[in-house]
Amino acid sequence: MLLAIVSLLGGFVLLIKGADWLVEGASSIAQRLGLSDLMIGLTVVSFGTSAPELIVNIIASFQDNAGIAIGNVVGSNISNTLLILGITAIIAPLAVQRSTIIKEIPFMLLASVTLMIMANDMIVDGYAISELSRSDGMAFLGFFIVFMYYTFGLKNKEVQENGHTKPRLSLWKAWGLFAIGLSGLVLGGKLAVDGAINIATLFGMSETLIGLTIVALGTSLPELAASIVAARKGKADIAIGNIVGSNIFNIFWILGISAIIKPLPFEPIINFDLLIVILSTIMLFVLIHNGHLHRRLFLWWKQEKGYVLNKTEGVYLLSAYVFYIGYIIYRDITISIT
Repeated sequence: MLLAIVSLLGGFVLLIKGADWLVEGASSIAQRLGLSDLMIGLTVVSFGTSAPELIVNIIASFQDNAGIAIGNVVGSNISNTLLILGITAIIAPLAVQRSTIIKEIPFMLLASVTLMIMANDMIVDGYAISELSRSDGMAFLGFFIVFMYYTFGLKNKEVQENGHTKPRLSLWKAWGLFAIGLSGLVLGGKLAVDGAINIATLFGMSETLIGLTIVALGTSLPELAASIVAARKGKADIAIGNIVGSNIFNIFWILGISAIIKPLPFEPIINFDLLIVILSTIMLFVLIHNGHLHRRLFLWWKQEKGYVLNKTEGVYLLSAYVFYIGYIIYRDITISIT
């Protein structure tokens, strides 16, 4: 237990510091190459902060731990949207670009709906079992290529003018800092997840619950650290792009690779959690729009003129996550008793 706690705390330290370096390096790269913060958040930062999920899922696939592999992605997407965006918005209001609302968030919703359809072979096709097959994995990778093609086509005209600051680092130093930060995130994520799994196992939690909670939260810590650091540094596009990009990466890239390595049996009980992934995406979309409309109608004197995810919306998202975690713990206890 003591070793697990030390591993967990050491992982947290590496995650926080690694996130600081990664965001600083990624922001400097964006400025040096003339790329938008949103594009960097959707690609470079998302890929880096999704590295722990990728590592955990590859290991879980080879070890036939489908519950952890699928639960990790589903739980990570829920915690990314409800927990991480909730905490980040409470700490610092996040300005959301219109393109994110009408393009990237709907693409994130498409990824969630596609996963639910492809995972339910028993319901959709009438098969004897449900699984994410190798062909499903290939289809996911196809969607991922489409997403990357779109992302690299983002125009710099979408960059907000106040998002341009003079880069403090040379391009080589920025890449070096990014690489060091990424290494810290990967190592910190592994230490935190290993410690969390050992602690959870000692308390008799099920594999699916471990995947949906401890592993998902542990592998989402890089996103949490990176988004908070980015928000505090005034890089809202990196914070938002990191979460949206990570959720898309998790389904199309990580589950795609995992299913190709070995087909993943799907437990019908996870359908509720998949529904939460879809509803949380819709909730995010509605909160941003309603908050925008409310500010235009009643708070027009405030400086927040565009689409902003502020403290109020953050509290709603965080509260939804608390209720969700409470329910799945109750569900696991009920199943274990019966």
